[in-house]
Amino acid sequence: MNRLQWLALPLVVVTALFSDPAHAQRAAPDPLEDRLMVTGGFLNGHPDLRFRLLALERREQNKQEEAFRFFQRAGFYGDKPSQAMVAEMLWNGTGTTQDKAQAYAWMDLAAERGYEGFLELRERYWAQLSEAERVAAVEHGQDIYARYGDEAALPRIAAVIRRERKKVTGSRTGFSSNLKIYVPGPAELEEIDGSKFYDERYWDPKQYQAWHDAIWKKPRVASVNVGDVETVPTPSSESRIPAVQPLIDAPEPVTDDAMPALPQPPTRKP
Repeated sequence: MNRLQWLALPLVVVTALFSDPAHAQRAAPDPLEDRLMVTGGFLNGHPDLRFRLLALERREQNKQEEAFRFFQRAGFYGDKPSQAMVAEMLWNGTGTTQDKAQAYAWMDLAAERGYEGFLELRERYWAQLSEAERVAAVEHGQDIYARYGDEAALPRIAAVIRRERKKVTGSRTGFSSNLKIYVPGPAELEEIDGSKFYDERYWDPKQYQAWHDAIWKKPRVASVNVGDVETVPTPSSESRIPAVQPLIDAPEPVTDDAMPALPQPPTRKP
């Protein structure tokens, strides 16, 4: 597994779990049939997850240019794993022209909240840049932070969450508690009971951010091979890129507006 392959996890999986053991052994129903959860609810209210999932779908289909654009669009809503994937694709020239200076700026952005895995990758990038590339990285980074940094992105995601929350709260009494929602983590899927669909941690912008931080701050990642063992100093969370005026109303990256075909949840042992 490479250093960011663990990001390619399913993001939101919805399925009906039946109390009858015989039903539980059957194939799970198509999650796209539940319009409340998919088109009318969770994913529409969380474009950071929606567009990251679309990016991963395109990546699996080897449509790397489309994947790159979807990762950018997820990053527009403050999704740090997607911003890190943009950095990796720029660093390796996957789905886009290789540009290591811009790659560093994106990884610096991904590390904005102090997530340990992204801080370490940021420092690895910096160590491999030439002096000219370092100057260019800081210059490019100011434009990237203005559009994608938290000061611009968090108000955007907050506005979408609040808007969609108003749409789904009217269906509260009809929501099935037998549904399960699977949401992403660095190493495994996190399961949420359907009865907790309306939990404040997913619909209050500050709590939603805190939930992301709890998952990604110190990710539990197993079996990641990135080369020989080496001692890496604990990096500072302070960015090398100067603070800029956020562009909250910057134009959103252009992609199609497809809804992801949600993957199936993990197979349950009897």
